[in-house]
Amino acid sequence: MFKRKNLNLNLKILKLFLITPLLVSIPLSPFIGDVKAGLELQWDQDTGYRRLKWFQKEAKKSLRNKIYFFLRPFDRKTGLLKIDLVVPSTFKSTLKTKNINFCKVEIGGFESRTKCLENIPADIEIENEDIVIKNKESTIRRILIYPYKPIPRNKENYAIVLKAINPRRSGLYQFHSYGQSEGKVSSRYVGSWTIVID
Repeated sequence: MFKRKNLNLNLKILKLFLITPLLVSIPLSPFIGDVKAGLELQWDQDTGYRRLKWFQKEAKKSLRNKIYFFLRPFDRKTGLLKIDLVVPSTFKSTLKTKNINFCKVEIGGFESRTKCLENIPADIEIENEDIVIKNKESTIRRILIYPYKPIPRNKENYAIVLKAINPRRSGLYQFHSYGQSEGKVSSRYVGSWTIVID
């Protein structure tokens, strides 16, 4: 008799442990949003490609967006005098220098939001360059950032912040970054960000 009561009690406790996680997750499910950054797949990835981290506020096409292109400490092997952001030609959106910012950033997570901590004074220019690829003429846009003081190689995170309206076409858009180090006359490849527009 005692063993039977003990077995019934154990079964009730087991049911409680199995059902509780399900009951707790049901009220929270409407508040779980889409993942807006970080996941990226690359096929035939060559050794010269470096994937950089990014975050965007809005992934839907034709909506106003704020994109953070992160430059973390291990992305910067040396101090940087100049940063070039190459915008893909398929990213059809109007870019204005007043909507581009360079800042020291806090990269958000589960308990904090991504936000600029301190604006870094810099001259920002947008340069258009016409090129021909496979008999098709195309325009490449570069965002050139000249910080007033070199960006040091330290433990701080930095970001190029771009405010723009997302393109009308969904897809993957790969932005490339180049940086000119102190004592060098030319820029070198830093890495690439591949953002997703739904």
